[in-house]
Amino acid sequence: MEKFKSGDKVKFLNEKGGGTVVRLIDSRMALVSIEDGFEIPVLMSDLVIDPASAEARVKQATEVIREEVLRQEQQHAAEVDAARKSGLRRFAKNPEPEGVYMAFVPHEQQWVLTGLLDVMLINHTNTEMLYSFTLSSDEGFENVDYGQVEAFSKVVIESISREDLSYWTSGIVQALFIEDVSKRPLIPLHAPFQVKANRFFKEGSYVSSAVLGEKAVMVRLELLTSLRMDQQQEQQFQKEGRLAEASVVNKPVAEKPLIDKHRTSPGEAVVDLHIAELLENIAGLSSKDMLKIQLDYFHKTLESALVNEYDKVTFIHGVGNGVLKNAIIKALEEYEGTQNRMASMSKFGVGAIDVLIRDKE
Repeated sequence: MEKFKSGDKVKFLNEKGGGTVVRLIDSRMALVSIEDGFEIPVLMSDLVIDPASAEARVKQATEVIREEVLRQEQQHAAEVDAARKSGLRRFAKNPEPEGVYMAFVPHEQQWVLTGLLDVMLINHTNTEMLYSFTLSSDEGFENVDYGQVEAFSKVVIESISREDLSYWTSGIVQALFIEDVSKRPLIPLHAPFQVKANRFFKEGSYVSSAVLGEKAVMVRLELLTSLRMDQQQEQQFQKEGRLAEASVVNKPVAEKPLIDKHRTSPGEAVVDLHIAELLENIAGLSSKDMLKIQLDYFHKTLESALVNEYDKVTFIHGVGNGVLKNAIIKALEEYEGTQNRMASMSKFGVGAIDVLIRDKE
């Protein structure tokens, strides 16, 4: 016996005509509204589903199944995405400076030179971040992931094999930071990265990260202090009413490496960090603002030197009260494969430091 339900179009088996099922009286009888408007009880054994009604029921059932499949797929995708994301060890001892990082984290923490690695993007800031992760190759650029990551959180972009490492060593990370209220907003991040392949085959490259709680090859993309609009940029913004003219924020990627501007001989460079050498106008800048600008330029030129395999970079910090010098020495602790010493006194007096780059292919 066919199963009927209210609303089904039916035909009579033993006579002409048909109608619409109003309701089921019991397990054997159905109340049917016929064409002249009367409602009559009919044995369900004397009824068949109208083909048009049967087709509608099939379509309805198909749509229900399709919606359920879609719901399950969306739920599964949300669960997978949530599983990729987790919080950082924000209050760990001696955490990395706040900013945005990449990390290559071995699955085998005891045997860091073997097994799979998680490629992570780390949002070590107090704001939500919308990101785009793009890899570069000889053929061009390929976006491999985009999405959102909460403040003080990380996201696993991909788990990769050692054979795929060369594909993941060069690219661009871009990000927007979402702040409800801020005195000085964060500027958009545009961070090209390039990691030497040989780093992954040296145990010393895998350092213990405080915010991850694991050993990893860490790549700093940008510090929070460099992302926060400084006083000079804020004045520029307030004066002109827009950010487009603040070219110091988002300069196009130069074809020539930054360190080459300071090249003095093959493999060597001298970088003068005196604030007057970095900015034409320092009016309105506090000492804290100036120190931030100097350290930011130190990081950018040193990282450019590392990528372009320089042997030595001399940083002129001046004499002063030693704040910049001490900050540079502290920052150098994060750079694997470097040593430092006092620069030549005959050339620079006591106001400069040599950074020797020894971790080269």
